[in-house]
Amino acid sequence: MNNEHSTLSFMPYTYEFPRPSITVDCVVFGLDREHKLKILLIQRNLEPFKGEWALPGGFVRIDETLEAAALRELREETGIETVFLEQLYTFGKLDRDPRERVITVAYYALVNLWEYQIRAATDASDAAWFTVDALPSLAFDHDRIVQTALKRLQGKLRYEPIGFELLPEKFTLFQLQKLYETVLGQELDKRNFRKKILNMNLLIALDEFQQDVSHRAARLYQFDRLQYEQLKEKGFNFEI
Repeated sequence: MNNEHSTLSFMPYTYEFPRPSITVDCVVFGLDREHKLKILLIQRNLEPFKGEWALPGGFVRIDETLEAAALRELREETGIETVFLEQLYTFGKLDRDPRERVITVAYYALVNLWEYQIRAATDASDAAWFTVDALPSLAFDHDRIVQTALKRLQGKLRYEPIGFELLPEKFTLFQLQKLYETVLGQELDKRNFRKKILNMNLLIALDEFQQDVSHRAARLYQFDRLQYEQLKEKGFNFEI
């Protein structure tokens, strides 16, 4: 009797209704040295859409969380490991995947593009950065996912200091302003921008300056993450 009960307790549960598969897809943003906003894409090595460009992603394993799946896919398909990662939206259009009923949970990630040497692996034959305004045709519904991620980035950039994730650890005020102008798609008044960002007391002015530049070397700064967290607890409102 005990043996029978033990065997039954480990039998898989049979569902009455068919279940959809779940995937994760990642929109990885990076900013290059010319201040162009880019997205990381992989070239698919498997059907469907073999040979076409797509977002890094794949099926969620039965024993992992959604975020763990997203991080694993990034690592396996592009070589990227440590990133700012945040859940974006769930896409479940009935015909979004020709194989079967697939629901995808999308994430967006921000990386310092210069620090990462990307490499294609697993089911990707290539991986490359593309500027946001010159993307190739994308597989599945990934163009819609990209547009949703871009809108989220533009909105959140204004009220959270996530933009620093796209910059080197040490940066100039010019680089910081160009980041905001590039992502938001608009010019900002230099004097007002610098006054506003410096008055927040979130930047550490370093005794270091740019190297190997043809113009006057600008001072370098660092984002004071600890100061931001302390101010945030007191109700500080970050807004650009």
